[in-house]
Formats: sequence, C-alpha cells, structure tokens
Amino acid sequence: MFELNYFGAFLIGIAGGVHCIGMCGGIASAFSFAIPKGQSQLPYIFSYNLGRILSYTIAGAITGFIGGIATVNIAAGLPILQSISIIFLVLLALYISDWYKGLSLLERLGGTLWRRISPISKRLIPFKNPLYTLVYGMIWGWLPCGLVYSVLTWSLASESALQGGLVMFSFGLGTLPILLATSLGASFLVPIFQHKATRKFISVLLLVFAFVLTFALLKSHT
Repeated sequence: MFELNYFGAFLIGIAGGVHCIGMCGGIASAFSFAIPKGQSQLPYIFSYNLGRILSYTIAGAITGFIGGIATVNIAAGLPILQSISIIFLVLLALYISDWYKGLSLLERLGGTLWRRISPISKRLIPFKNPLYTLVYGMIWGWLPCGLVYSVLTWSLASESALQGGLVMFSFGLGTLPILLATSLGASFLVPIFQHKATRKFISVLLLVFAFVLTFALLKSHT
C-alpha cells in the first residue's frame, strides 16, 4: 500500500507545481539577483531545492513517528489515521482542480510559525555560497502550504518515522520539475502545468487513487 502512497505523494507534488510557483517559484526565479556575479546558478538552485525537500522529509519523519506512537497506543489508531489521510486526499484533488479551496484554511493556521522563522531567511541574502541557499531552502520548506499539510496526514498514517519521511521525500521530488523549469528559464513548460485540463486530469487521478485506498482499507478490516 505504501508503494502506492509514495507514487501518490509524487503525483501530488507534480500536480501542485502550479501552486508551488505561486508560493515560492518567485523566490527560485529571483536567485540571479542574490547569487555572486560570475558564478553558475545551478549549484545554488539545486541546493535550495535540496534544503526544501530536506525540510519536507524531516516534517514527514516527525509526523510518521507521532503516528506510529498513536497506532501502538490506540486500538483503532491506524484505521482512523488512514481514513483521515484519504479524506485529505479528496480535499487535495478538489483543491488542485480549484473545485474547492477549503485547504487554504490550513495555510492560514500555519502562518503563526512562518512569521517567526521567515525573517531568518532574509539574513542569508545575498548568498555567499550554496550552503546559504541550502539553509534558505530549509527555511522556505516550512512555508504554510495546504498541499504539504495534506501529504503530512499520509506520513501520520505511515506508522514509522522512516516511511513518513519517504512519503514527504516523494512529494518533494514531485515538486521539482516545474520549480527547476522556472528557475532555469524553461518557461515554456509552465503553461502545461498551469493548464486547467492538466490540473483536472491529475485531480481525477487523485480521486481514483482515493477510491483505491478506501477499497483497500475496507477490505483489510472486514
């Protein structure tokens, strides 16, 4: 089942690429102004994205660890957490397709933490070396995002820190294509991700995936 979850998390990352452009794509595309003159942008771009994915993975490991404790100490803990993750998968499908934006409430709730840590990122500009962008990416990995929070519910139901971290790592990899395309100037790819048909197609796939997970959950407890 978790092989499917890794794929689903990767798919959400791809589908959420448009959302990522709005949230942090501008940061990635503005690197040229913060990188020392005469240096290649590639190490800085990859370092930033590595830091961002590392933060996702750490968050997934933490929630996976917490979920593991819950499943051990609560008799029906795992089915409950799995049910929550499926509900959030449906909400994600609706969110990505613009059919329902209820997950934006989660983003507002995460704003309190973000206001505390975001000022630290400003101290890293201009970037002196790729290590600065690594830390910068790790900070921006905690930017309030409904997509991230939703995939974290999968980590919560993963039963372990390792699996939870892998779920979020898979999600992070899925966000890479469109952010790298934006950073490297391959703007012709952006409209493909932004197209309504693309988003709706992936949303339908996510809904089908939610049905498959629901069937598997019911079958395992009957």
